Amino acid sequence: MAKLRVNCFSLSLDGYGAGPNQDLQNPLGVGGMAVHEWVFPTRTFRQMHGQEGGESGVDDDFVARGFAGVGAWILGRNMFGPVRGSWADGAWKGWWGDNPPYHTPVFVLTHHPRAPLEMAGGTTFHFVTDGIHAALKQATEAAGGLDVRVGGGVATIRQYLSLGLIDELHLAVSPALLGSGEALLAGIDLPKLGYRCAEHVPTARATHVVLARP
Repeated sequence: MAKLRVNCFSLSLDGYGAGPNQDLQNPLGVGGMAVHEWVFPTRTFRQMHGQEGGESGVDDDFVARGFAGVGAWILGRNMFGPVRGSWADGAWKGWWGDNPPYHTPVFVLTHHPRAPLEMAGGTTFHFVTDGIHAALKQATEAAGGLDVRVGGGVATIRQYLSLGLIDELHLAVSPALLGSGEALLAGIDLPKLGYRCAEHVPTARATHVVLARP
């Protein structure tokens, strides 16, 4: 059965999935890059960005798992970019250049309509204005029986998670402290929602924790 899942979501030791004050210079918020240091050396990440080499092992295995079997993505607007309000001239096309790493349909949550944006490599961004359930329905249909991955950001994951809609949540807990920012799990009663720790694997750069519902 197809799943709604989160993979490779980096989290600081003090529970923040992004630092404060996201902007063009700080796409992950101030200090937020530190929680992602585990992923940058991996072979899968480097190949996705046109680089050679990279490390194999547990961290790389989790990155590769995150892309296997995914037929569509859901992103929050902040994950797509720092633009606020209307889309103006439509010049902003995401953080990733002409060939984003998704290679599937991607459904972006927003309050402001925008025509679909077709990119190189099979990625098409669809902008959904009528909420998380509509985005999930459209993504599930587009995925054609494969899984749907929620890429982030924090607010988007929290909306799906607080309703128990996420089947599997993989967190990469980094040995970094942010002090402030966007808290991922604050106020969400995971056991009450039926989540259990299905897997936990430490590495030198992160502790990988997979939460799932039976």
